[in-house]
Amino acid sequence: MGGTRLATGIALGCAALLALAFAFAWHPAIEPIAPSSVGPFDRALVADGENLARLGNCAGCHTEDPARPLAGGRPLATPFGTVFATNITPDAETGIGAWPRSAFDRAMRRGIARSGAHLYPAFPYDHFTHASEGQLQALYAWLMTRPPIPGRAPATRLDGVFSFRPLVAAWKLLHLDEGPLPIDPAQSPEWNRGRALAEGLAHCGGCHTPRNSLGAEDKARAYDGAMVEGWYAPPLNARSPAVRPWTVDRLHAYLRTGLSPAHAAAAGPMGGVTRALSEVREDDVHAIAVYFAALMSQAPAARHDDPEPMDRQAVAQQAHPEAATLFAGACAVCHEPGAPMMQQGRPPLAWGTPLQADNAHDTVRIIMKGLASPAGPTGPAMPAFADVLDDRQLGELTAYLRTRFTDKSPWPDIGDAVAQARAGEAK
Repeated sequence: MGGTRLATGIALGCAALLALAFAFAWHPAIEPIAPSSVGPFDRALVADGENLARLGNCAGCHTEDPARPLAGGRPLATPFGTVFATNITPDAETGIGAWPRSAFDRAMRRGIARSGAHLYPAFPYDHFTHASEGQLQALYAWLMTRPPIPGRAPATRLDGVFSFRPLVAAWKLLHLDEGPLPIDPAQSPEWNRGRALAEGLAHCGGCHTPRNSLGAEDKARAYDGAMVEGWYAPPLNARSPAVRPWTVDRLHAYLRTGLSPAHAAAAGPMGGVTRALSEVREDDVHAIAVYFAALMSQAPAARHDDPEPMDRQAVAQQAHPEAATLFAGACAVCHEPGAPMMQQGRPPLAWGTPLQADNAHDTVRIIMKGLASPAGPTGPAMPAFADVLDDRQLGELTAYLRTRFTDKSPWPDIGDAVAQARAGEAK
Protein backbone atom coordinates (compact mmCIF):
# COMPACT_ATOMS: atom_id res chain seq x y z
CA MET A 1 0.00 0.00 0.00
CA GLY A 2 2.82 2.38 0.93
CA GLY A 3 4.57 1.69 -2.39
CA THR A 4 1.39 2.45 -4.31
CA ARG A 5 0.96 5.76 -2.52
CA LEU A 6 4.59 6.68 -3.19
CA ALA A 7 4.24 5.84 -6.88
CA THR A 8 1.01 7.82 -7.07
CA GLY A 9 2.66 10.80 -5.37
CA ILE A 10 5.61 10.70 -7.75
CA ALA A 11 3.29 10.46 -10.74
CA LEU A 12 1.22 13.42 -9.54
CA GLY A 13 4.37 15.42 -8.85
CA CYS A 14 5.69 14.70 -12.32
CA ALA A 15 2.35 15.61 -13.84
CA ALA A 16 2.35 18.88 -11.92
CA LEU A 17 5.88 19.68 -13.11
CA LEU A 18 4.93 18.88 -16.70
CA ALA A 19 1.84 21.07 -16.41
CA LEU A 20 3.95 23.91 -15.00
CA ALA A 21 6.53 23.49 -17.77
CA PHE A 22 3.80 23.47 -20.41
CA ALA A 23 2.22 26.58 -18.94
CA PHE A 24 5.57 28.37 -19.06
CA ALA A 25 6.49 27.14 -22.52
CA TRP A 26 3.09 27.72 -24.15
CA HIS A 27 1.99 31.19 -25.23
CA PRO A 28 -1.16 32.09 -27.14
CA ALA A 29 -1.15 33.57 -30.61
CA ILE A 30 -1.94 37.27 -30.83
CA GLU A 31 -4.71 38.11 -33.28
CA PRO A 32 -3.45 39.56 -36.58
CA ILE A 33 -4.35 43.04 -37.68
CA ALA A 34 -5.01 44.52 -41.09
CA PRO A 35 -1.89 46.41 -42.27
CA SER A 36 -4.14 49.32 -43.20
CA SER A 37 -5.05 49.74 -39.53
CA VAL A 38 -1.47 50.60 -38.56
CA GLY A 39 -0.47 54.26 -38.34
CA PRO A 40 -0.26 56.93 -39.47
CA PHE A 41 2.93 57.60 -37.56
CA ASP A 42 4.49 60.90 -36.65
CA ARG A 43 7.47 61.70 -38.88
CA ALA A 44 9.73 62.42 -35.93
CA LEU A 45 8.85 59.04 -34.43
CA VAL A 46 9.69 57.27 -37.68
CA ALA A 47 12.99 59.14 -37.87
CA ASP A 48 13.80 58.02 -34.33
CA GLY A 49 13.03 54.45 -35.35
CA GLU A 50 15.32 54.68 -38.37
CA ASN A 51 18.14 55.88 -36.12
CA LEU A 52 17.56 52.95 -33.74
CA ALA A 53 17.38 50.44 -36.60
CA ARG A 54 20.79 51.61 -37.78
CA LEU A 55 22.11 51.49 -34.23
CA GLY A 56 21.03 47.85 -33.98
CA ASN A 57 22.10 47.14 -37.58
CA CYS A 58 18.78 45.40 -38.25
CA ALA A 59 19.50 45.24 -41.98
CA GLY A 60 22.83 43.52 -41.32
CA CYS A 61 21.07 40.35 -40.14
CA HIS A 62 17.71 40.56 -41.86
CA THR A 63 18.93 41.30 -45.40
CA GLU A 64 20.29 38.55 -47.62
CA ASP A 65 19.69 40.28 -50.97
CA PRO A 66 20.52 44.02 -50.95
CA ALA A 67 17.71 44.55 -53.44
CA ARG A 68 15.28 43.18 -50.85
CA PRO A 69 16.12 45.05 -47.62
CA LEU A 70 14.83 43.49 -44.39
CA ALA A 71 13.18 40.62 -46.29
CA GLY A 72 15.19 38.00 -44.40
CA GLY A 73 16.80 34.81 -45.60
CA ARG A 74 20.33 35.48 -44.36
CA PRO A 75 21.84 32.35 -42.78
CA LEU A 76 23.52 32.53 -39.39
CA ALA A 77 25.67 29.55 -38.45
CA THR A 78 25.44 28.42 -34.80
CA PRO A 79 26.88 25.38 -32.99
CA PHE A 80 23.37 23.89 -33.11
CA GLY A 81 22.66 24.40 -36.82
CA THR A 82 21.86 27.25 -39.21
CA VAL A 83 19.30 29.86 -38.25
CA PHE A 84 17.71 31.91 -41.03
CA ALA A 85 16.76 35.53 -40.36
CA THR A 86 13.09 36.21 -40.96
CA ASN A 87 11.29 38.81 -43.05
CA ILE A 88 10.65 41.93 -40.95
CA THR A 89 9.10 44.08 -43.68
CA PRO A 90 5.39 44.93 -43.26
CA ASP A 91 4.28 42.25 -45.72
CA ALA A 92 1.13 40.79 -44.21
CA GLU A 93 1.71 37.17 -45.23
CA THR A 94 5.45 36.62 -44.87
CA GLY A 95 6.61 39.58 -42.80
CA ILE A 96 5.30 41.42 -39.75
CA GLY A 97 2.60 43.49 -41.45
CA ALA A 98 -0.14 41.69 -39.50
CA TRP A 99 1.65 42.12 -36.18
CA PRO A 100 0.06 44.54 -33.72
CA ARG A 101 2.35 46.52 -31.47
CA SER A 102 1.76 44.06 -28.61
CA ALA A 103 3.14 41.19 -30.72
CA PHE A 104 6.18 43.21 -31.72
CA ASP A 105 6.90 44.15 -28.10
CA ARG A 106 6.53 40.53 -26.97
CA ALA A 107 9.01 39.38 -29.60
CA MET A 108 11.53 42.05 -28.68
CA ARG A 109 11.24 41.69 -24.92
CA ARG A 110 10.49 37.98 -24.49
CA GLY A 111 11.45 36.28 -27.74
CA ILE A 112 7.95 35.06 -28.63
CA ALA A 113 6.50 35.38 -32.14
CA ARG A 114 2.97 36.55 -32.89
CA SER A 115 2.03 32.90 -33.40
CA GLY A 116 3.15 32.08 -29.86
CA ALA A 117 6.26 30.17 -30.97
CA HIS A 118 9.50 30.73 -29.12
CA LEU A 119 12.15 32.53 -31.13
CA TYR A 120 15.66 31.16 -31.12
CA PRO A 121 18.09 33.44 -29.26
CA ALA A 122 20.13 33.98 -32.41
CA PHE A 123 17.65 36.87 -32.48
CA PRO A 124 19.21 38.86 -29.61
CA TYR A 125 16.12 39.52 -27.53
CA ASP A 126 18.30 38.97 -24.47
CA HIS A 127 19.58 42.46 -25.36
CA PHE A 128 16.46 43.93 -26.94
CA THR A 129 14.54 43.26 -23.73
CA HIS A 130 16.43 46.22 -22.24
CA ALA A 131 15.00 48.66 -24.82
CA SER A 132 12.70 51.36 -23.50
CA GLU A 133 9.02 51.73 -24.30
CA GLY A 134 9.76 54.77 -26.45
CA GLN A 135 12.49 52.96 -28.38
CA LEU A 136 10.21 50.04 -29.22
CA GLN A 137 7.44 52.40 -30.27
CA ALA A 138 9.79 54.25 -32.64
CA LEU A 139 11.31 51.07 -34.07
CA TYR A 140 7.85 49.61 -34.72
CA ALA A 141 6.79 52.83 -36.48
CA TRP A 142 9.83 52.72 -38.75
CA LEU A 143 9.46 49.05 -39.64
CA MET A 144 5.77 49.40 -40.40
CA THR A 145 6.47 52.25 -42.83
CA ARG A 146 9.01 50.30 -44.90
CA PRO A 147 8.00 48.90 -48.30
CA PRO A 148 6.40 45.47 -47.85
CA ILE A 149 8.42 42.79 -49.62
CA PRO A 150 6.93 39.30 -49.87
CA GLY A 151 9.24 36.38 -49.28
CA ARG A 152 9.50 33.66 -46.68
CA ALA A 153 12.90 32.74 -45.26
CA PRO A 154 13.96 29.09 -45.32
CA ALA A 155 12.74 27.18 -42.29
CA THR A 156 15.23 26.92 -39.44
CA ARG A 157 15.88 23.33 -38.43
CA LEU A 158 18.45 22.84 -35.73
CA ASP A 159 20.24 19.64 -34.83
CA GLY A 160 18.63 17.00 -32.62
CA VAL A 161 16.53 18.15 -29.68
CA PHE A 162 17.42 21.79 -30.36
CA SER A 163 14.82 21.82 -33.14
CA PHE A 164 12.12 21.48 -30.43
CA ARG A 165 11.26 25.13 -29.88
CA PRO A 166 9.53 24.76 -26.47
CA LEU A 167 12.97 23.93 -25.05
CA VAL A 168 13.84 27.59 -25.62
CA ALA A 169 11.58 28.33 -22.65
CA ALA A 170 14.07 26.56 -20.39
CA TRP A 171 16.91 28.56 -21.98
CA LYS A 172 15.05 31.75 -21.14
CA LEU A 173 14.60 30.72 -17.51
CA LEU A 174 18.37 30.47 -17.25
CA HIS A 175 19.54 33.35 -19.41
CA LEU A 176 16.84 35.95 -20.12
CA ASP A 177 16.79 38.90 -17.70
CA GLU A 178 13.80 40.92 -18.82
CA GLY A 179 13.36 44.63 -18.44
CA PRO A 180 15.37 47.84 -18.56
CA LEU A 181 18.82 48.15 -17.01
CA PRO A 182 19.02 50.03 -13.70
CA ILE A 183 20.75 53.39 -13.64
CA ASP A 184 24.20 53.35 -12.05
CA PRO A 185 24.27 56.49 -9.87
CA ALA A 186 28.07 56.30 -9.62
CA GLN A 187 28.39 56.94 -13.36
CA SER A 188 27.60 59.96 -15.54
CA PRO A 189 24.31 60.28 -17.44
CA GLU A 190 26.20 59.84 -20.72
CA TRP A 191 27.86 56.63 -19.46
CA ASN A 192 24.46 55.26 -18.42
CA ARG A 193 23.00 56.20 -21.78
CA GLY A 194 25.91 54.55 -23.59
CA ARG A 195 25.50 51.38 -21.56
CA ALA A 196 21.75 51.29 -22.25
CA LEU A 197 22.40 51.57 -26.00
CA ALA A 198 25.33 49.12 -26.06
CA GLU A 199 23.66 46.51 -23.88
CA GLY A 200 20.27 47.07 -25.48
CA LEU A 201 19.51 47.63 -29.15
CA ALA A 202 23.17 47.78 -30.26
CA HIS A 203 23.71 44.31 -28.63
CA CYS A 204 27.51 44.69 -28.70
CA GLY A 205 27.98 41.69 -26.42
CA GLY A 206 26.40 39.50 -29.08
CA CYS A 207 29.77 39.48 -30.85
CA HIS A 208 32.31 40.53 -28.22
CA THR A 209 31.24 38.24 -25.32
CA PRO A 210 32.08 34.51 -25.37
CA ARG A 211 29.23 32.03 -25.10
CA ASN A 212 28.62 28.99 -22.94
CA SER A 213 27.68 25.48 -24.05
CA LEU A 214 24.03 26.51 -24.48
CA GLY A 215 24.86 29.44 -26.73
CA ALA A 216 24.18 32.11 -24.11
CA GLU A 217 26.57 34.94 -23.42
CA ASP A 218 28.87 34.20 -20.49
CA LYS A 219 28.08 37.22 -18.34
CA ALA A 220 31.04 36.50 -16.08
CA ARG A 221 33.27 37.13 -19.10
CA ALA A 222 31.43 40.09 -20.58
CA TYR A 223 33.33 41.66 -23.49
CA ASP A 224 36.27 39.25 -23.13
CA GLY A 225 36.32 38.69 -26.91
CA ALA A 226 34.75 35.93 -29.00
CA MET A 227 34.70 34.28 -32.41
CA VAL A 228 31.86 35.33 -34.71
CA GLU A 229 31.38 34.25 -38.33
CA GLY A 230 35.00 33.13 -38.48
CA TRP A 231 36.32 36.47 -37.19
CA TYR A 232 37.63 37.30 -33.74
CA ALA A 233 35.76 40.14 -32.05
CA PRO A 234 38.43 41.45 -29.63
CA PRO A 235 37.96 42.24 -25.94
CA LEU A 236 36.35 45.57 -25.11
CA ASN A 237 37.38 45.65 -21.47
CA ALA A 238 40.57 45.58 -19.43
CA ARG A 239 41.75 42.65 -21.57
CA SER A 240 41.91 44.79 -24.72
CA PRO A 241 45.12 43.92 -26.61
CA ALA A 242 45.31 47.34 -28.31
CA VAL A 243 48.79 48.88 -28.38
CA ARG A 244 47.47 52.43 -27.98
CA PRO A 245 44.69 53.52 -25.61
CA TRP A 246 41.12 53.60 -26.83
CA THR A 247 40.05 57.08 -25.76
CA VAL A 248 36.54 58.46 -26.14
CA ASP A 249 37.56 60.54 -29.16
CA ARG A 250 39.34 57.63 -30.86
CA LEU A 251 36.42 55.27 -30.26
CA HIS A 252 33.93 57.86 -31.48
CA ALA A 253 35.87 58.41 -34.71
CA TYR A 254 36.29 54.67 -35.27
CA LEU A 255 32.62 53.86 -34.70
CA ARG A 256 31.54 56.66 -37.03
CA THR A 257 34.05 56.09 -39.84
CA GLY A 258 35.39 52.54 -39.46
CA LEU A 259 38.91 53.91 -39.19
CA SER A 260 41.14 55.04 -36.35
CA PRO A 261 44.54 56.49 -37.32
CA ALA A 262 45.76 55.34 -33.89
CA HIS A 263 44.54 51.76 -34.31
CA ALA A 264 43.23 50.18 -37.50
CA ALA A 265 40.33 49.87 -39.93
CA ALA A 266 37.14 47.93 -39.22
CA ALA A 267 37.25 44.43 -40.67
CA GLY A 268 34.84 41.53 -41.05
CA PRO A 269 31.38 41.96 -39.48
CA MET A 270 32.55 45.15 -37.76
CA GLY A 271 32.77 46.84 -41.15
CA GLY A 272 29.01 46.57 -41.56
CA VAL A 273 28.47 47.80 -38.01
CA THR A 274 30.52 50.95 -38.53
CA ARG A 275 28.81 51.64 -41.86
CA ALA A 276 25.48 51.55 -40.03
CA LEU A 277 26.79 53.66 -37.15
CA SER A 278 28.03 56.30 -39.60
CA GLU A 279 24.37 57.28 -40.02
CA VAL A 280 23.42 57.09 -36.34
CA ARG A 281 23.00 60.30 -34.39
CA GLU A 282 26.23 61.81 -33.15
CA ASP A 283 25.26 61.91 -29.48
CA ASP A 284 24.24 58.24 -29.45
CA VAL A 285 27.57 57.10 -30.89
CA HIS A 286 29.45 59.39 -28.52
CA ALA A 287 27.63 57.89 -25.52
CA ILE A 288 28.61 54.39 -26.63
CA ALA A 289 32.21 55.57 -26.98
CA VAL A 290 32.11 56.95 -23.43
CA TYR A 291 30.87 53.61 -22.12
CA PHE A 292 33.48 51.44 -23.83
CA ALA A 293 36.34 53.85 -23.17
CA ALA A 294 35.52 53.46 -19.49
CA LEU A 295 35.47 49.65 -19.78
CA MET A 296 38.91 49.72 -21.44
CA SER A 297 40.38 52.34 -19.12
CA GLN A 298 42.30 49.65 -17.19
CA ALA A 299 43.67 47.88 -20.27
CA PRO A 300 47.49 47.69 -20.52
CA ALA A 301 47.65 50.34 -23.26
CA ALA A 302 45.75 52.83 -21.09
CA ARG A 303 48.54 52.77 -18.50
CA HIS A 304 51.28 53.83 -20.92
CA ASP A 305 52.01 56.70 -23.27
CA ASP A 306 51.37 56.16 -26.97
CA PRO A 307 54.29 54.08 -28.27
CA GLU A 308 56.00 54.51 -31.58
CA PRO A 309 55.08 51.77 -34.08
CA MET A 310 57.25 48.69 -33.66
CA ASP A 311 59.21 47.48 -36.69
CA ARG A 312 61.59 44.52 -36.28
CA GLN A 313 62.24 44.18 -40.00
CA ALA A 314 65.67 42.55 -39.75
CA VAL A 315 64.50 39.95 -37.21
CA ALA A 316 61.42 39.09 -39.27
CA GLN A 317 63.38 38.87 -42.51
CA GLN A 318 65.86 36.42 -40.98
CA ALA A 319 63.07 34.26 -39.51
CA HIS A 320 60.80 34.35 -42.58
CA PRO A 321 62.84 35.25 -45.70
CA GLU A 322 60.24 34.04 -48.22
CA ALA A 323 57.50 36.02 -46.49
CA ALA A 324 59.72 39.10 -46.45
CA THR A 325 59.90 38.86 -50.24
CA LEU A 326 56.13 38.41 -50.46
CA PHE A 327 55.59 41.46 -48.27
CA ALA A 328 57.95 43.55 -50.39
CA GLY A 329 56.08 42.60 -53.55
CA ALA A 330 52.46 42.62 -52.38
CA CYS A 331 52.21 44.78 -49.25
CA ALA A 332 55.06 47.30 -49.06
CA VAL A 333 53.57 49.69 -51.61
CA CYS A 334 50.90 50.51 -49.02
CA HIS A 335 52.28 49.48 -45.64
CA GLU A 336 55.96 50.39 -45.58
CA PRO A 337 56.84 53.65 -43.77
CA GLY A 338 56.74 56.48 -46.29
CA ALA A 339 54.27 54.77 -48.62
CA PRO A 340 51.63 57.18 -50.03
CA MET A 341 48.81 55.52 -48.11
CA MET A 342 50.72 55.83 -44.84
CA GLN A 343 51.27 59.52 -45.53
CA GLN A 344 47.48 59.90 -45.86
CA GLY A 345 47.06 58.96 -42.20
CA ARG A 346 46.41 55.22 -42.37
CA PRO A 347 47.55 53.48 -39.18
CA PRO A 348 50.81 51.47 -39.14
CA LEU A 349 50.31 47.71 -39.02
CA ALA A 350 52.02 47.66 -35.62
CA TRP A 351 49.11 49.57 -34.08
CA GLY A 352 46.36 47.30 -35.40
CA THR A 353 44.61 45.05 -32.89
CA PRO A 354 44.57 41.96 -35.21
CA LEU A 355 48.34 41.48 -34.93
CA GLN A 356 48.19 41.96 -31.15
CA ALA A 357 45.38 39.47 -30.54
CA ASP A 358 45.99 36.08 -28.98
CA ASN A 359 45.01 34.25 -32.18
CA ALA A 360 45.75 34.61 -35.90
CA HIS A 361 42.19 34.46 -37.24
CA ASP A 362 41.61 38.12 -38.09
CA THR A 363 45.04 38.64 -39.64
CA VAL A 364 44.56 35.59 -41.87
CA ARG A 365 41.06 36.67 -42.88
CA ILE A 366 42.13 40.21 -43.71
CA ILE A 367 44.95 38.96 -45.95
CA MET A 368 42.60 36.55 -47.68
CA LYS A 369 39.51 38.73 -48.02
CA GLY A 370 41.01 42.22 -48.16
CA LEU A 371 39.31 45.29 -46.75
CA ALA A 372 36.70 47.57 -48.24
CA SER A 373 37.43 51.22 -47.65
CA PRO A 374 35.49 52.59 -44.65
CA ALA A 375 35.40 55.90 -46.52
CA GLY A 376 33.55 54.39 -49.48
CA PRO A 377 34.77 53.93 -53.07
CA THR A 378 36.94 57.05 -52.92
CA GLY A 379 39.09 55.79 -50.03
CA PRO A 380 42.00 53.32 -50.06
CA ALA A 381 41.10 49.64 -50.03
CA MET A 382 43.07 46.43 -49.61
CA PRO A 383 42.76 43.71 -52.27
CA ALA A 384 42.05 40.08 -51.41
CA PHE A 385 44.90 37.58 -51.69
CA ALA A 386 42.95 34.34 -51.17
CA ASP A 387 43.41 33.34 -54.82
CA VAL A 388 46.98 34.65 -55.06
CA LEU A 389 48.68 32.99 -52.08
CA ASP A 390 48.57 29.30 -51.23
CA ASP A 391 48.09 28.06 -47.67
CA ARG A 392 51.80 27.84 -46.92
CA GLN A 393 52.42 31.37 -48.18
CA LEU A 394 49.49 32.68 -46.17
CA GLY A 395 50.89 31.06 -43.06
CA GLU A 396 54.40 32.39 -43.67
CA LEU A 397 53.19 35.94 -44.36
CA THR A 398 51.03 35.89 -41.23
CA ALA A 399 53.96 34.73 -39.11
CA TYR A 400 56.20 37.41 -40.67
CA LEU A 401 53.74 40.18 -39.80
CA ARG A 402 53.44 39.00 -36.19
CA THR A 403 57.24 38.85 -35.84
CA ARG A 404 57.96 42.15 -37.56
CA PHE A 405 55.30 44.39 -36.09
CA THR A 406 54.92 43.03 -32.53
CA ASP A 407 57.13 41.75 -29.74
CA LYS A 408 54.69 38.97 -28.88
CA SER A 409 55.35 35.26 -29.14
CA PRO A 410 54.56 33.49 -32.45
CA TRP A 411 51.03 32.26 -32.98
CA PRO A 412 50.76 28.46 -32.66
CA ASP A 413 47.45 28.26 -34.52
CA ILE A 414 48.22 29.86 -37.89
CA GLY A 415 47.70 26.62 -39.82
CA ASP A 416 44.31 26.07 -38.18
CA ALA A 417 43.31 29.68 -38.84
CA VAL A 418 44.19 29.33 -42.53
CA ALA A 419 42.28 26.04 -42.81
CA GLN A 420 39.19 27.49 -41.14
CA ALA A 421 39.29 30.57 -43.34
CA ARG A 422 39.59 28.41 -46.47
CA ALA A 423 36.64 26.32 -45.31
CA GLY A 424 34.64 29.49 -44.80
CA GLU A 425 35.54 30.70 -48.29
CA ALA A 426 34.40 27.37 -49.73
CA LYS A 427 30.99 27.73 -48.08
